[in-house]
Formats: sequence, C-alpha cells, structure tokens
Amino acid sequence: MMQNIDRQSEMRLPGAALLLIVPAPSLGVWAAMIAWPDTGMGKTIFFACKAWMLALPVLWLLLVDRGRLSLSPARRGGFGIAVLLGLIISAVVAAAYLLLGRHWIDSAHVREMADQNGIGTPRLYLAGVAYWVLINSVLEEYVYRWFIFRKCEALMPSGVAVLGSAAAFTIHHVLALRLQFDWNVTILASMGILIGGAVWSWLYLKYRSVWPGYLSHAIVDIAVFAVGWLIIFGA
Repeated sequence: MMQNIDRQSEMRLPGAALLLIVPAPSLGVWAAMIAWPDTGMGKTIFFACKAWMLALPVLWLLLVDRGRLSLSPARRGGFGIAVLLGLIISAVVAAAYLLLGRHWIDSAHVREMADQNGIGTPRLYLAGVAYWVLINSVLEEYVYRWFIFRKCEALMPSGVAVLGSAAAFTIHHVLALRLQFDWNVTILASMGILIGGAVWSWLYLKYRSVWPGYLSHAIVDIAVFAVGWLIIFGA
C-alpha cells in the first residue's frame, strides 16, 4: 500500500508540470490568431505564454526538483546521426511538397498570411528564418525535449515518452496550421511534425543533450522555409 502511495506521489509532480506547460503554446496561438487577432490583447497573451514556457522549466528545476542549472552537454556525440536524420526528414518534406503540397496549397492565401504575419518581403522572410532556425528551434528543444520529454519519461516508459512528448510538440502546430490551410495540408504537415518531434525526442533519449536534436531540427526548418520561399516568392 505504501509503495502505491509513494508511486502516486512521484507521478503527481511530473503530471502537474505537464499540465502547466503543454497547453501554453496552444493558448498563445488561440489568443493571437483566433480570439484577438491583430490586437494588443492577442499579442500580449501570445508573448506571455512564450515567457511562461521559457521560465517554467527553469523555475521547476530550481524550486521543485532542487537541481542546478547547467548546459546540456554536447560531448556525448550524436551529431552525425542528427545530420543524417535531418537530411532524411528534409528530403521527405521536399517530396511531400512536390508530390502533394503544391497541388493542395493555395499560394495566394499563403502570401496573404505572410503579409499579415510580417514576413511578406524577402528581407523580412529571411529575418524570420534566422530567428526560427537559430533561436526558436533551440527554445523548442529546451522546452519539448529537455523538459517535457523528461517529465513524460517520469510517468511512462521511455519509448512511450518519445511519442508523448512528440504529441505535445504537435498540438499547437495543428491549431496554427488549420488556421492557414485546409485539412489535407494540416494533416500531412502535422504527421511530419509528429515524426520530427519523435525523432528529436529519441535523439535526446539516446544522447541526453538537446544539441543533436537542435542540429537535426535546424536542418529540417531550413528545408521547410525553403519550401515556404517557393510558395511565397515563386523562386
């Protein structure tokens, strides 16, 4: 009986951590793109959710887990396989666009959305690419692999945790995609995001560092934004 109570107590804290962080990006997307688009309220909630996602893992480490801050070690390797996996996923992205996406995607609508989101010119688009590849991908690895994957791993077997953290990574992307594309594109892209999230969680499981996952993630992001360039600017 005591063992069951102890196990339940051990599971409450990781479960609470997941409940506090997993809904945050979806709330931010909902506020900024559905409830209050193009208003200060939507942007404020969106950036507040971003700040929460960045702050909570550190606060949880220091105040709940009683751990110490340290850089995720890069010396454990994994960069070769990360590059290979990034290139494979990028090839799948390119093939999916050439075989299906270019027939399904409304280019005019995508260009309109790019203008609304402030990336409708080549210079602004490239600035956005730099942010997403160099900064946002690192932050997503920190949140979804370093924090969310480890909390999932505390609740379930590691293989299931890989899928659980990948699902958490996918949820808000589905919402954002559906607001811009039809269900065909949304489902196809969401499947790709789920697979990518699982690959990057597996890299973290194997190497216990966010950096191999980040390298693979960055390669894939470059491929995705190359496709976006073709859709928006046509060359």
